[in-house]
Amino acid sequence: MTASPELGTPRLGSADLLRSTFRRHAAGVAVITARGAAGPVGFTATSLTSVSADPPLLSFGIGTGASSWPAIAETEHVGVHILGEHQGELAGTFARSGADRFGAPTAWREGPEGVPVLDDVLAWLVCRIVGRVPAGDHRIVLAEVVLGDPSGTGRPLLYHQGRFNGLRD
Repeated sequence: MTASPELGTPRLGSADLLRSTFRRHAAGVAVITARGAAGPVGFTATSLTSVSADPPLLSFGIGTGASSWPAIAETEHVGVHILGEHQGELAGTFARSGADRFGAPTAWREGPEGVPVLDDVLAWLVCRIVGRVPAGDHRIVLAEVVLGDPSGTGRPLLYHQGRFNGLRD
């Protein structure tokens, strides 16, 4: 029988344990956008997940205390943008509370269904929200892909250990 490595001292489930664990999990970086009553809104998300191919569905999480939540709670469509490794500053802007997310230097345009579409991303989608599922202090948003463009070039931006990074070979 092979000896197993020391597991350390387990900790009880908590927000701190969850955050500490997921800092070790590298995740792709996306920006979710929507048209809000007072103008465009958006936030950085690392919780983007492909859910179904038929119909084409994805999901992402958003905190109910987030500044973008009121718009996401009411809108019918969202934009989903996959960021490239050259867009760490953009990811930081959309992650920072109180930032002017759509001011210079952010390059964007109004896209289909009035959704803000960011320029120079690896891929973007416009999706129709089909569900908002309560999950603690968050909502899991389910959205069906309506259209998009996956033709951007470059390598993906990753989030790991509290920082935005590129892939290493």
